[in-house]
Amino acid sequence: MTSDPLWARELLSETATRRRPAVRTDDGRLLDLSAVTADVDGSFLGSGGIDLARAALDAGALPELDPDHLRIGAPVARPGAIVCVGLNHRDHASETGVAIPERPAVFLKDPGTVAGPHDEVLVPCGSVKTDREVELAVVIGRRARHLECPDGAAEVIAGYAVSPDVSEREFQLEYSPQWDLGKSCETFNPLGPWLVTADEIGDPQDLELRLSVNGVKRQHGRTHDMIFPVHQVVAHLSRYLVLEPGDLINTGTPAGVALGLPGTPYLRAGGTVEPEIDGLGGPDQTFGRA
Repeated sequence: MTSDPLWARELLSETATRRRPAVRTDDGRLLDLSAVTADVDGSFLGSGGIDLARAALDAGALPELDPDHLRIGAPVARPGAIVCVGLNHRDHASETGVAIPERPAVFLKDPGTVAGPHDEVLVPCGSVKTDREVELAVVIGRRARHLECPDGAAEVIAGYAVSPDVSEREFQLEYSPQWDLGKSCETFNPLGPWLVTADEIGDPQDLELRLSVNGVKRQHGRTHDMIFPVHQVVAHLSRYLVLEPGDLINTGTPAGVALGLPGTPYLRAGGTVEPEIDGLGGPDQTFGRA
C-alpha cells in the first residue's frame, strides 16, 4: 500500500450507536468503509478484506467522514485471542531480575480487555500496583498452524498496532502462580489508534518504542532488542496454538516499567500515559477508578 496505510474502527459519539469502519489516508482524511464491511474484524481480515477495501479506495468509492464528534475505537474488533510474550526485551528482563528466557514466555490475556486508544483505563478496585507497558501488537490476517520457519510468518500477518499493555502486579505476581489475574482486568488492553498494514511497516525489527507517564519519559527502546523477533514469535506460537484472523500477539516491552523503577511509581487514578511506536501513531490514556 502506498497512499492508504491506516485502517481503524470509527465509533460515533455517545449520542449515536452506529459503528463505522474507516480508512485514514496519508493526508488525514477519514473514509467510510461501511459499503465494504460492517467492521474490521477477523472475518474481514481473513477473507481478503484489505484488498477489497483498497480496490474501493482506488475507485474513489469511499465517502469521507466528518471527524467531529467521533470516538476512535480499537482498530480490530472482537479479537478471538490475545497471546502475549513476556520478558521479550533484554533490558526489561534485566530490570526485573529474570534470566534471559530460552523460549518465549507465553501467556494469554482476556480479549474483553480491548478498549479504544483514547478510552479511560480503569484502575481496579483495591489495586496498589497498576503498571503500564508499550508493546508492538501483531494482528493476524490468515489462519496459521504449524509454520515450519519464521519466513512463513510474514504471510499470515495483516499488520501492526500500538498495544499499551496494562498490568496489576500484585494480582499478577502475588495472588496466583499464573499471570492472568493481573493481566485481564477491565480495559487493560487499549489498542490503536490504527492498524497499519504489514507492507507499510516493512521491517518490524526496526521500530522505536516510547512511553511517557504524566509527561515524564519512562520507556524508550527498539524492536531490534527483542530476544525473540516478531516472525520467530509467530512461527513458535503456531506450533502450539491455531492463530486465527483478527487474533492479537503482544510482543513484549522495553525497560522502564514501574515494577523495575526506583520507588516503583505505579499508576493512580488521574494519571496519564502516552505510548508511541514509529509509524503506528501515539494513543493516550487517562486512568480512572473502576
